Amino acid sequence: MPVTLIRPSPLAGVGNLRERRLRRGVVGDRSRRLRVELVNNMPDAAVHATQRQFIRLLEEGAGAFDVSLGLMTLSSLDRSAEARRDMAQLYRSPAGLSAAPPDAIIVTGAEPRAAELDQEPYWRELTSLFDMARAHTYATLASCLAAHALALHRDGVRRRRSPTKWSGLYPIEIAASHALVEGVSPGFMPHSRWNGLDEAELVANGYLVLTRAGEAGVDMFVKDDDHLALFFQGHPEYDADTLAREYRRDVSRALAGAPEPTPPAHYYDAETERRLRAHVAGMIAGREAPTMPPYAMLSPSPGWRAHGARMIGNWLTAVAARKAAAREPAFSRARFGG
Repeated sequence: MPVTLIRPSPLAGVGNLRERRLRRGVVGDRSRRLRVELVNNMPDAAVHATQRQFIRLLEEGAGAFDVSLGLMTLSSLDRSAEARRDMAQLYRSPAGLSAAPPDAIIVTGAEPRAAELDQEPYWRELTSLFDMARAHTYATLASCLAAHALALHRDGVRRRRSPTKWSGLYPIEIAASHALVEGVSPGFMPHSRWNGLDEAELVANGYLVLTRAGEAGVDMFVKDDDHLALFFQGHPEYDADTLAREYRRDVSRALAGAPEPTPPAHYYDAETERRLRAHVAGMIAGREAPTMPPYAMLSPSPGWRAHGARMIGNWLTAVAARKAAAREPAFSRARFGG
């Protein structure tokens, strides 16, 4: 089912409300209507792609749920004036989230600026957002850096930097029986990160590992108590060519003096990867023109999208169940005078 985008403009909001009413009919099932806020903290160049990817992921996983999506971003992020003007048309600050809380929030990663997460200039605003969500919503989905930040804030679980970047498609193993992975089939999941969380430390702090990503370690994990917190170290929202574009970006950085990157794992066929390695080494050594060959943008079929859609569908189901359970006593008292 299409996701209804909530716009800050009151006039646009009226139009969206009318559209939702038409789709719901006169009598709607409240447990099927969910409001989610996407807190998009990606850098300027990736904001719109990330917004589009998460909207698509929600649409592919929503099934019969009627999802309304609001857009937020941390005000303390370093953004250009142009990006702030552009985002102001759709994005709001999360400061007022507690006044009109959604049913759930999704928090993306952000560009790291400091060696440790709790030294980031946006740390206080981000952790305040986590606290507001825990107090006023049913669930939080934290992706990438946000997953690391939430685990650190809640339980002091600190991420560890890997000697090499985990970039590529990694085979997924179902690690636990849980409603969030019901119907999820093994496949491959994109990962793109330098840092990770230790599985033993997560388990010791009450987290349940749901999926593992081969040599990249923990993929998805959950803490299910008074508030449902779901964590992604991988990226089910990615486009087919996202890893190829990130590799091209990392090669550009290598030409400016950064370490030479390796092609994303399990992404290209063996011959294409061999040619790419040779070409990039030649670019850095000055033997090749500083441009990537067209075959660098060849990408596999994004089979992880079905995997991600099922996980998101399960997550929405869990949010709806909590919403229904919370509303039931109040509804019964109002209707039957209890």
